[in-house]
Amino acid sequence: MLRLLVAVIALLLALSGTSAAEITHILVGFPPGQATDLVARLVSERLSQSLGETVIVENRPGQGGSIALASLSQSPSDGHTLVLAPLASLVVNPHMYKFVGYDTFKDLAPVAMVADLPLLLVVNPSLPVTTVPELVAYAKASPDKLSHPSSGNGTLSHLGMEIFKQRAGITILHVPYRGSVPAMTDLMAGIVNVAMDTVAVTEPFIRAGKMRLIASAYSKRVPAFPDMPTAAEQGFPDVDLSAWLGVVAAAATPKERIDRLGAAISAIVASPGIAEKFAQLGAVPRVAGPQEFAAFLASEDARWSAVVKASGVKIE
Repeated sequence: MLRLLVAVIALLLALSGTSAAEITHILVGFPPGQATDLVARLVSERLSQSLGETVIVENRPGQGGSIALASLSQSPSDGHTLVLAPLASLVVNPHMYKFVGYDTFKDLAPVAMVADLPLLLVVNPSLPVTTVPELVAYAKASPDKLSHPSSGNGTLSHLGMEIFKQRAGITILHVPYRGSVPAMTDLMAGIVNVAMDTVAVTEPFIRAGKMRLIASAYSKRVPAFPDMPTAAEQGFPDVDLSAWLGVVAAAATPKERIDRLGAAISAIVASPGIAEKFAQLGAVPRVAGPQEFAAFLASEDARWSAVVKASGVKIE
């Protein structure tokens, strides 16, 4: 149905004298309605105006976002097919899955960063802790008592907790789930005790008193909970976790097109009012053009390849 719609739009544009090459597709590796999809739609509306092109968001979910990137690696290198990709599909999945269908550094070209999706550290309200030091002390005193859920093996909610446990020198049992919903359900029920997940996932339950927020696991306090200190402020400076999002194109895309797209997207992310709209999705704007994004991508790849290796997680 979506392909038929795209074909119809292309036909209408052709009849109106607009080239089909002026249609730009932003692929999203997740279903409609999820945070990445909603961020893509906010950006696409403004990018269409900035470029004078029709910009269409197309969902291609699967393999934690990697299906969309594999598709991009086989697309024409004209800069009219892009992917809004998360941390996981760019620098985690290639180290964790046996096959993803692309090489992040050979097949893809960084265009611009768009947003961070910060993680929050939460506990079941029955757990007698209100700060990170109290959680660490409790875990050390009861090494076999605590467990933490994740939305699946190798997800950021899993690997983020692995980083925290390493930095804190504590042991907490990992319990993988199929998605955030069942993981959060069991956290609220007290079946598991402590978790990390995004603002969008946890905020409604925190505000309802069904889970207790004890830290922002991000580099700064998040807009949704400005009074909650970060893990760094509580003595754990190496805990800086967010499911960041960035736009990439096919590797051989002309530099002129990359630079134009990068400048347009960065201007959108830095524009007045976008932070408020992003905050409603649990996101924080992050401005970085092609060169800065490329350098950041290399550093994140080194960071997360080590984390994946230490976790021992491998997925066929």
